[in-house]
Amino acid sequence: MQFDEMGLESGKTLLLLPGTACDYQTNFGSVLGALGAKYHLICVNYDGFDGSGLIFPDMATVTEKIERYIQESHGGRVDGAIGSSLGSTFVGQLVQRGNVHIDHAIFGSPDLDQSGKLSAWLQSKLVVPLLTGFTKNERKRAKTREKLKGFFEMDDETADRFMACFERFNPESIRNEYHSDLLTWLADDIHVEHTKAHFIYANKMGEKYLERYKKHFRDPDIREFDMQHEQWLFGGEEYAAPVLAAIDEFMASPV
Repeated sequence: MQFDEMGLESGKTLLLLPGTACDYQTNFGSVLGALGAKYHLICVNYDGFDGSGLIFPDMATVTEKIERYIQESHGGRVDGAIGSSLGSTFVGQLVQRGNVHIDHAIFGSPDLDQSGKLSAWLQSKLVVPLLTGFTKNERKRAKTREKLKGFFEMDDETADRFMACFERFNPESIRNEYHSDLLTWLADDIHVEHTKAHFIYANKMGEKYLERYKKHFRDPDIREFDMQHEQWLFGGEEYAAPVLAAIDEFMASPV
């Protein structure tokens, strides 16, 4: 596991947890400067995505390592944590387990998919090859680049950066990460005193995800944005600026 601290030396702490098959440098690269100008950032790369050569084990094991770091380095609490996509599963687990305290739990347009063992196995068999199958075929690579650009409104440089990220990591780590995320369940109506759950709702994902947010957390603060899943991280300033402003409001609000 890799934990890099940057940004303001003092001030509010903000934990950054990247999504599937990503390191924080790629996932949050477009907003690290803006967030670091206002917060003390704790940036995480999980086993299997940290350059160590280890294989990602499972979500529970990695959650325990994150908890241990917060306990040992930050007295068991942080002011905020933001999870990008799969990273939101870690945010939810940190809140639900109660071994560390987060004032502001920020969920970056997650799907919060959960499934049984057979379904998780089948989905992993279908999805993981889509994430990694382009790496040795230039025609598939070109098609993947165009899909990323079209769906997220990425430019060429951003699309190539994300594709390079997917290529860099062991497919076994990606499979373990994707598979164990589906098997990591959140309770319903989660409520922790002095913790506020905030959701970045990308409305182009569909309303079923909005209902999931309301199901899993009591009285969540949901902000709606006209964008695709996590488009604020790779779709340009028009998407990033409103979400960054919302994060500032989240972090400044009382709990």
